[in-house]
Amino acid sequence: MRKAIPYGKQHISEADIAAVVATLQADFLTQGPTVAAFEAAFANYVGAKYAVAVANGTAALHLCALALNVNQQTRVITTPITFVASANCIRYCGGEIVFADVDPNTILLDTNLVRQMLESKPAGYYAGLIPVDFGGNPVNLQELRELADQHNLWIIEDACHAPGGFFYDSDGTKQMCGNGNFADLSIFSFHPVKHIATGEGGMITTNNEALYNKLLLYRTHGITKDPELMQENHGPWYMEMQELGYNYRIPDILCALGLSQLQRAEEGLTRRKAIARTYDQAFKDVAGLGVVQTEAAALGAADDTGHAYHLYIIRVQNRQGLYEHLRRHQIYAQVHYIPAHTMPYYRNLGYKPGDFPVAEKYYSECLSLPMYPTLTEEEQLFVIEKVKEFVFNGR
Repeated sequence: MRKAIPYGKQHISEADIAAVVATLQADFLTQGPTVAAFEAAFANYVGAKYAVAVANGTAALHLCALALNVNQQTRVITTPITFVASANCIRYCGGEIVFADVDPNTILLDTNLVRQMLESKPAGYYAGLIPVDFGGNPVNLQELRELADQHNLWIIEDACHAPGGFFYDSDGTKQMCGNGNFADLSIFSFHPVKHIATGEGGMITTNNEALYNKLLLYRTHGITKDPELMQENHGPWYMEMQELGYNYRIPDILCALGLSQLQRAEEGLTRRKAIARTYDQAFKDVAGLGVVQTEAAALGAADDTGHAYHLYIIRVQNRQGLYEHLRRHQIYAQVHYIPAHTMPYYRNLGYKPGDFPVAEKYYSECLSLPMYPTLTEEEQLFVIEKVKEFVFNGR
C-alpha cells in the first residue's frame, strides 16, 4: 500500500538526534551556550550582524513590533496572503494593520499599490511595511527600501519561508533574505515543515545594534543582568526588570537541533530546487494549470534561482476538485493561504470579501504540492501523474 504524501515534512537525521542527546547530557537545557552558538551560525548563514533566537516565528514578529515601538497610533502595511501572524503582531501592540493587494504573477506585496497608498496620505500616516517572502519567493527589498526611505518607514521582512533565499540588487550583488541590508528586522520560523526544523522556534536577524539590544531585553521578561545597564547593583545575584518583556526564550535542546539542521541547509535547499525544476518541466505545457512565478522570472530575468521553495504552488480553476482528487490518492496537498482580511477577526475591523480581488482570485485557485527534501523521485512522479490525470480528464 502506498504511504501518504504530505505537502511538507521534517527530516531528522542521526546527527540531529546525537546533537540533541548531547545537549540533554550537558549542563544546560535552556539559557545555555547552544543558544548563542545557533544565533551566531544562523547570522553567518544569512549574512547579518546579529541574530536572536526565540520561541517561534510569531514571538519573533511580536518582539520586532515591540522593538520598533508599535502602539495605538501606528499604521503598518502588509499583504493579505500570509499566515495571520504577519498581521497579528501589530495588533498585539494595539497598532492598525492596513492590507495591500498582491502582484498577480508573484503573489508578493504589490509595490506599485503600496506606493499609491503612501502617496495618498500625509507624511507620517504610515509607520512601516511587513513584506513576506511568500513560499520562499524573495521580495526585492531594495525597491521597497527606497520607497520606505522616501516616507520614513521601517521594514520587517517576514522571511519564515525563505532561509537561504536571495535576490540580486541593481548592482548585480546577491542579497540574502534576512541579511539586514534593506530590512530593519527580519524573522524566520523553524516549524517542522520549514527548511530548518526545531519543533518550534524562530529567529530575528538585524544589522541594527540598538534594535538587537532591545530584542535581547524583551525576549527575557525585560530583565537584564548586565552591570553596565543596571540602574542599581546589589550584588552578583542582582537583576533588573527595565521593560515589560516576555518569556520568548528558546531552549538549548531545540537550538542543538537547529544547529545540526543548519549544517545541511544548503543540501536541503538544493534538493528543493531540483524538485521545483521537475514540477516546472512537467507542468510547463499543461493547459489550465498555472504556476506562481518568481519575481525575477516575472521581470524576464534568466537567473531566478534565489527562490527558497518552502512551497511549490500551482493554480487551477477547479481547486476543490483537484484537492479532493489528490486526497483520494493519499496526496495531502494544502492551501496557502486564506486571505487574512477575510478572517472573522479582521472582518470585525471593517474588512470584507472583495477588498483585494487579486489575493482572493489567487486563493480560489492555489494549491501547494508536496515539497520537502526527502520526497522521492517516485513519489513526485506519482503526484505529477495524479495532477495531470485530473487536469486532463477532470477526475
